[in-house]
Amino acid sequence: MAFASFDNKRSSAPVAEINMVPLIDVMLVLLVIFIVTAPLLTHAVKLDLPKVSSTAQAVVPQKIEFAIDAQGQRFWNGEVISRADAISRFAAEGAKPDQPEVHLRADQDVAYRVVAETLADASKAGLSKVGFVSQPESR
Repeated sequence: MAFASFDNKRSSAPVAEINMVPLIDVMLVLLVIFIVTAPLLTHAVKLDLPKVSSTAQAVVPQKIEFAIDAQGQRFWNGEVISRADAISRFAAEGAKPDQPEVHLRADQDVAYRVVAETLADASKAGLSKVGFVSQPESR
């Protein structure tokens, strides 16, 4: 190790030593920590789980195809109905535990009022899964 002295001949020489002892101490402490904690990380409980065969149930959501043509006529799965019938059917479907999806197809020339009435009727009945069906634009 180099210590300061009153000797003028050696005072201008730079110190070219690195003290390695603290670095070695830190590395040894880290090594001990890793050696102690490594077995704890791989500890697992061995279980003999039962073997069963099962099939996944494919749940197909119910859907209602609701269409409105250019004259404002309403169709429930292809059947012509009035607004009062649609309200009662929406109420019946909204009371079910598994609520169906409503696929709304509206002609582009139909009045917005008719579409808004249909959405309001479905919402009042408690149906929240309403989707608009459209055709992709041709280019």
